[in-house]
Amino acid sequence: MRTDNFRVDNRTFFSQLCIDRRSVRGYLPTSIPTDVLEQLLMAARAAPSGANLQPGSFTQVKGKVREALSADLIRAWRAGEAETEDYDYFPKPMPMTLRKRQVAAAQALYGAIGVARDDRAGRDAQFERNFRFFDAPVALLVTLEHGFGSGGYMDLGMTLYGLMLAAQAHGLATCAIGAMASYPSLIRRHLGLQAHSVIVCGLALGYADPDAPVNQTRTERCALGEYFRVLG
Repeated sequence: MRTDNFRVDNRTFFSQLCIDRRSVRGYLPTSIPTDVLEQLLMAARAAPSGANLQPGSFTQVKGKVREALSADLIRAWRAGEAETEDYDYFPKPMPMTLRKRQVAAAQALYGAIGVARDDRAGRDAQFERNFRFFDAPVALLVTLEHGFGSGGYMDLGMTLYGLMLAAQAHGLATCAIGAMASYPSLIRRHLGLQAHSVIVCGLALGYADPDAPVNQTRTERCALGEYFRVLG
């Protein structure tokens, strides 16, 4: 690969993309051209897929549709309304090894924005931003066709990661929003989806705000020896 007459090592470039990618929760208002978003999605769709089924769909919400959806999500959350999620994400019960990672991630996030552990109002205000897509210029809802087993989620996950890396290569940032999965029926109503469509997550996309304290969040990845071994 050559950029501005300098040769770039593709291996180094890709590795750095993976290392630099992180969940961004503060965005500039700069709009993203439709053709750029479409390029990112087409690149993501090139991800591996069992039997080339290419499961999953992306819906961008804009304007009054987005405003109404976010307002309804925030209303339901503030009211303490609960829905049955379409799929289980976290293991039940949560093993202590994973619980420690979850707590460390929360500490990194709230520590970056100066919200104390006992500041319930501050934590709630930050969590509520999930339902506004962190005010990113692009708001996406990710869905999966009814009937897919674990393989469908695996394929869609690779597509999601492909989208995130494609965005990173364009100088854009992303954040997957698992909180959206807490209100599948509400979201289906707003998007006009069939009752059996699976709501997987949301996705925020745009240019990162370099001055947003929340973007100083850093989470650690576990050591290689914790998830890799060699036999034979």
